[in-house]
Amino acid sequence: MLTLTKPKTKEIPYIKRAMMSANPSARELFLIMEEKKSNLALAIDLQSKQDILKTVKELAPHIAVLKTHIDMVNDFDIHLLLELQDMAKRGRFLIFEDRKFADTGHIVARQYEQGMYKIANWAHLVSAHPIAGPGVVEKLRKAGLDLGRGLLLVSEMGTPGSLEDDLTMKKTVHIAKDYRDFVIGFIGKRRISEEPAFIHFAAGVDIKEAHVHSGLRTLTPKQAIQDLQNDVIVVGRGILEAQDRKKEAELYRTAGWQAYEARLKI
Repeated sequence: MLTLTKPKTKEIPYIKRAMMSANPSARELFLIMEEKKSNLALAIDLQSKQDILKTVKELAPHIAVLKTHIDMVNDFDIHLLLELQDMAKRGRFLIFEDRKFADTGHIVARQYEQGMYKIANWAHLVSAHPIAGPGVVEKLRKAGLDLGRGLLLVSEMGTPGSLEDDLTMKKTVHIAKDYRDFVIGFIGKRRISEEPAFIHFAAGVDIKEAHVHSGLRTLTPKQAIQDLQNDVIVVGRGILEAQDRKKEAELYRTAGWQAYEARLKI
């Protein structure tokens, strides 16, 4: 288990960190979070185009990021992507396709640029496992950098028995630093780098007490943002399974933002 990294200096606000990033999508995300007072990423793990579009339309005011698994959609078509792009532009959020690329550089470049989904054309952010080495990042960078895209490296899975350790996390940070114009940060459970330009996404956040749900270790917004020093909370079922999704999304947005403001005062 990685020891929590404590910042050496006073926490820097999102608005100032935006100017420290070399990546346009990272800068835009910092600005969106500051503007909307939201560090909430909605994991839209639904399988119907109609359900996705209806939910995004309702919750767009509350979110900074929409996290997709586009290959889960049963009735996928190009119109879904066009509508999501339009909603993202009007609703001021970024689209994050959580693809978790993990193959040879040649293969991941094709998966990113080509095939049915052509992810590079519409996703502001994607994710990749660093286990395959820097070649994966290099190929994704070549495909996405000129489009202004950004990459998150998977630093830690929330599933029991996952194989990350201190050494793999340190190597992940080294890869990120070598490609800092394209790698915008990490998705995991805790901050692993003190560099303010890197954005940390906390996956598996639940506003109730931390617990294990469907094999996933959850964090509360306070734990994720204030205690473990992440920047973005990723919430899926906690909102999607609520009776009033709009009300629940606002609860998460408020909780995440309050935790961020509390961290600034430390």
